[in-house]
Amino acid sequence: MTHTARRIGRSLALVLPVVLVLSGTLAVTMVPWADNSPSQILTASAEDVSVPAKPLAAQDVLRDKLLGELQQGAQPGEVLTHLQQAVDKRPSLADHCVGIARALGRAAVEKYGPTKAQSYARPVCDTSYAAGVASIG
Repeated sequence: MTHTARRIGRSLALVLPVVLVLSGTLAVTMVPWADNSPSQILTASAEDVSVPAKPLAAQDVLRDKLLGELQQGAQPGEVLTHLQQAVDKRPSLADHCVGIARALGRAAVEKYGPTKAQSYARPVCDTSYAAGVASIG
């Protein structure tokens, strides 16, 4: 008798958790708040795209413009001149000059390699261009 009771107990120990999990899963999917209709499914396209994005800050616009010039074939020396001219015209950009010059240095290394990129280094924004070149090269 003990042997039979043990076998029944072991069988229940294996089968019971599976039955409980399946019945719980089925119960959750049958409740009214689990509506699976397409109107309830949110997708990425459900965002309101008519709202304009936040405008970029002046330093971000300048950085993107100068990096674009560099990618389109302008020499790094020419792009650094444009950076200096922009900072001279708009002194509020001076706080961001270091970061922009470093980004230009990194981009120049990717395009020309470290040796040639370093040859364009000039004292714009406290030699930050050279620091950008050195950080990758």
